[in-house]
Amino acid sequence: MPTIRIALIASLIAPVAIVGAEESPNRGERPCAQTADRFFADEVWAKVAAQKCLTCHKAGGDAEESQLVLRDPERSQAEAKADALRQNRKVFAQMAKVKEAEEYKILVKVAGGLDHGGEEVLKADSTEYKILAEFVRRVNAPAAAGISDVASVDPNSPPFFEGVAMLDDLRLLRRLTLSLAGRLPTAAEVETVSREGLKAVPTVLDGVMTEQAFYDRLREAFNDIFLTVGYIDGAESALSYDHFSETRHWTQKHDLSHIADEKERTRAGYKLADDYRAALFGEPMRLIEHIVKNDRPFTEIVTADYIMVSPYTARGYGIFDEVKSQFKNPDDPFEYIPVKLKALVGRNRIEDQPSATGFYPHAGLLSTFQYLRRYPNTETNRNRLRARMYYQHFLGVDALELAARVADAAAVTAKYEIPTMQAAECVVCHKTVDPVAGLFQEYYKPEGVYGRRKDGWYQDMFAAGFEGENLPKDDQWRALQWLGERTAKDPRFATTMVEHVYYILTGRKVLLPPKELDDPLYAAKRRAYQEQRCQTEAIAARFAAANFNLKSVFKDWAVSDFYRADGLATAADSPERRAELDDIGLVRLLAPEQLERKVKAVFGQPWGRLEGPLEMLYGGIDSQEVTERATDPSGAMGAIQRTLANDVACRHTIRDFAKPPSERLLFPRIEPDVLPGQSPEGDVAIRQAIVHLHAYILGRNVDSDSVEVDRTFALFADIVKQASEQKGLDNRESYYCRRETPDLPSDPNYTIRAWRAVVTYLLRRPEFLYE
Repeated sequence: MPTIRIALIASLIAPVAIVGAEESPNRGERPCAQTADRFFADEVWAKVAAQKCLTCHKAGGDAEESQLVLRDPERSQAEAKADALRQNRKVFAQMAKVKEAEEYKILVKVAGGLDHGGEEVLKADSTEYKILAEFVRRVNAPAAAGISDVASVDPNSPPFFEGVAMLDDLRLLRRLTLSLAGRLPTAAEVETVSREGLKAVPTVLDGVMTEQAFYDRLREAFNDIFLTVGYIDGAESALSYDHFSETRHWTQKHDLSHIADEKERTRAGYKLADDYRAALFGEPMRLIEHIVKNDRPFTEIVTADYIMVSPYTARGYGIFDEVKSQFKNPDDPFEYIPVKLKALVGRNRIEDQPSATGFYPHAGLLSTFQYLRRYPNTETNRNRLRARMYYQHFLGVDALELAARVADAAAVTAKYEIPTMQAAECVVCHKTVDPVAGLFQEYYKPEGVYGRRKDGWYQDMFAAGFEGENLPKDDQWRALQWLGERTAKDPRFATTMVEHVYYILTGRKVLLPPKELDDPLYAAKRRAYQEQRCQTEAIAARFAAANFNLKSVFKDWAVSDFYRADGLATAADSPERRAELDDIGLVRLLAPEQLERKVKAVFGQPWGRLEGPLEMLYGGIDSQEVTERATDPSGAMGAIQRTLANDVACRHTIRDFAKPPSERLLFPRIEPDVLPGQSPEGDVAIRQAIVHLHAYILGRNVDSDSVEVDRTFALFADIVKQASEQKGLDNRESYYCRRETPDLPSDPNYTIRAWRAVVTYLLRRPEFLYE
């Protein structure tokens, strides 16, 4: 698929709303406060300081003792970001005035002089160095400072979404109900949105987000992010042998003697084990479901002092008898309740877990056995994988991007006794990652389960802690709870959760700031990033104000211009404008599960074949080796799309005609004996039937005399005409299509089969296969 999503179906979209005709609930606000010094914000900070200086020159960074200590705007609340930038500008300005031997100290430092701890950061002929030199010139000669020749975002640019067409309210409603609940809108929902417009969409979503289908989708979507079902060696391997040896394999000892037939007893045993494993794998995402369903603060994904257990998993933990009375159905493997585990007790008391409360120190997902098992430890990795995933999952930070790769690792190793604590190019990353790795030290065993390192934690790593704050000794037994508490208060947490919801709704990650400063389209790409970032931060601020109720984030994104964008009212007239709008508009290849749900929503039952190997071939994931869904179709996927369209149309066209008109979904106002070209009234009826199919299958409202209807009418008419010219054609639909219900109507005029071709054609359209 092309990257410019707004252009993909520009010629196909139905009538749309143009920005300005009806304002969305979030329009009119400018969520990101403007700074007085645009040059510092857009040039010095965005292109130099944030990328090259901030990692070390901040509290907790390797240069925290220097005169240049910066504040990270991303760690500030939305309203404090401008203050952080102003403070950073003040510090930079002070440094820009300092001279050393007739040269400005800051310029000498960044080039590696004056014993700069970070050595050479900027080359003297680089764009970044020139930006910094220009800032020094402006600070020291403000009256003479002219306009920089370095590109910057024009503050007088027209509104970002000017000329962008938006989905009309009913198409937006259909998109949301299909995406979040796997169904078409109800008549009541359509009536409400038709009457009240866009402002009614959040209220409708309140109802949608009470449906179990929404929570099924929520679990599926967050597993795409956390991948907790993806660890190997069986679900039970998350429960350590030292602590659950008597109970984790309870299904092997479960009494099935009441089943007399040996084969049935064997099948029951396999099902018991399969359900137990599925229930264990499902626990982390059931925690997310529980939090959202009960309108609890979403911070509980890192602070919850409980886990979710089912009757089957409770047996694995050895607590079933204690909690049995809390279940509505103690025999349901997938009914979950919140439970606090007691502190772990080892088989030989060697691995007893210290606890000041007597309970396991639960910390939401961070301490679930499945999350720890999915991201295990090794002797050389020392929990750094876990620290990396923690930053990525909960704070939106890619730890691998904190510093450039070491050019000569052998030289660094030879020069320093402990490179990760002494070499500047190593410290810049390890001073952030290693303290968090130390917080996982109670889960040191390679398989990821609880167990301390025999010789104690490593002394050649930075002490356990978080962002410059060391873990107090008294909190070591609850280190992950300590981490979770700080994570929940970090502004990056709210922003990251908002980004996760954006990914769930669009299938795309949020934009990252562009790094290629010499790119002639840098300013345009920077503006696109800033606009999306402003919207993200505004939603994050409301999310925090709503006590971290995740439902508010879905509602905010749903009515945002980023989600509603559906095309251009006028063509983008410049490369810059096209670059700005490159990521605007939602055109996502539906995942296998989503496509099956859409088929079921439209036709009443799923196709039923996008599972197992075919699901993987169609871009699915296994959460182990394949962890990202395909975004562009391959040749094999195209073949599957054609097969699906053929099968679904074949199965449902004749079945629909077999029903009374009042019960039909596809053809409520047309009969098989209406032929094209037979009468004007007949042609009108056929066109109206085509209009209905476009609306029902594709969600597109087209006029009966539109080009789309003309094209579809011609397809139908040509098939009927060619069939009439053939001799000896069977009067019945293909056996494959009618085999399950043989008493279906005959098709002497070949119209049912022609309508089947129309349905096949529509099912192969991008509007059905994408969203």
